Amino acid sequence: MTSCAQVQSKDVSMRELDEGILQTNMGRIGQKILVLSGKGGVGKSTVAANLAVALSKAGKRVGLLDVDLHGPSIPKILGLEGMRLCPDAMGHIEPIMVSETLSVISVGLLLDKQTDAVVWRGPMKQNVIRQFLKDGVWGDLDVLVVDSPPGTGDEPLAVAEMVGENASAVIVTTPQDVAIADVRRSVSFCRMLELPIAGIIENMSGLACPHCGEIVDLFKTGGGGKLAREMGVPFLGCIPLDPDIVSAGDSGTTFTQSSTNSLGAQAFASVIAPILNPISPAELESNSKEPQSMKIAIPTAQGELCMHFGHCEQFTMIEVDPTTKSVLSTEMLTPPPHEPGVLPRWLSEQGANLIIAGGMGQRAQGLFVKNGINVIVGAPGKSPEVLALSYLNNTLESGANACDH
Repeated sequence: MTSCAQVQSKDVSMRELDEGILQTNMGRIGQKILVLSGKGGVGKSTVAANLAVALSKAGKRVGLLDVDLHGPSIPKILGLEGMRLCPDAMGHIEPIMVSETLSVISVGLLLDKQTDAVVWRGPMKQNVIRQFLKDGVWGDLDVLVVDSPPGTGDEPLAVAEMVGENASAVIVTTPQDVAIADVRRSVSFCRMLELPIAGIIENMSGLACPHCGEIVDLFKTGGGGKLAREMGVPFLGCIPLDPDIVSAGDSGTTFTQSSTNSLGAQAFASVIAPILNPISPAELESNSKEPQSMKIAIPTAQGELCMHFGHCEQFTMIEVDPTTKSVLSTEMLTPPPHEPGVLPRWLSEQGANLIIAGGMGQRAQGLFVKNGINVIVGAPGKSPEVLALSYLNNTLESGANACDH
């Protein structure tokens, strides 16, 4: 009996020691970003890798943890194939250093061959993830980016429970309804775990033509933004299908590293801007003390939304208070002659924060985002005031992008 009690006491002490080491390790990391997806094949690992590289290039000390145990893609995307993690005698795991400010741990860096399959059940997965977090020599990091497998199973659940404070989720989807349905579950998963959601990214949103650079809507677009409004979470933006992104991943170099000027790279830069430069709690408190208002620009013809955005007669500029969901003022503005790039600058000068449009090409959307103006497309042909109030009350129903070029 005494021997059994001693063994049990020793087991409890070891668990407490392990938990203390884990908490200490995670306490040295400023921010944790879990990249999640409700469905496979949405480009989650590409987003995670490029986010980590972008944060690193911005001067952050970054760790990238790949817990997609059955399909680790990070070593391929970052050109680390053939490299191996080497745990020392104490069980500590030295990450692979991609640069002076970016370190990586992935189960793919433990496999002898690329064809080796990882056949583990839930408890084994949780133990491996705990070891990566507890015994990984991460050091003092500004950000730890975690690439999780699709779904709401063992791996994302284990990470969310182990990483501790200052964690948030970035959820990746594609525009199709079948992907959107699964992303709803990811949002619910985060809320059940009280994991804040940094935002939703709509990946593969149209095809960036390699010849002319125009965006072709192969699939429907706008599903990610609509879902974000429906679920009351931030929408970070859209990333098109871009051949440069595919080529970069296959060659082991992220397109963020290659500094390409492609539409895909520009879109990704705008999508991660809120993550690179988050608003601090002090800024939020300061802003909350000031009257908050925003200006919504709506292209108008004959008193209703004009479906042909670039050729509208006037813009209705509606100043609103998002807190009280009320209209503060309405002004009719005549736009300058239509030329490429003119309207984004002009509307920015008028103080617009948001455009509600029937349709707009992807290139134009990118220009507005670069000028600090968010865009909603697919709005119905109703009066500007009705559209603005629908947006404020989260009842604005957006359909297909009415722009055909």
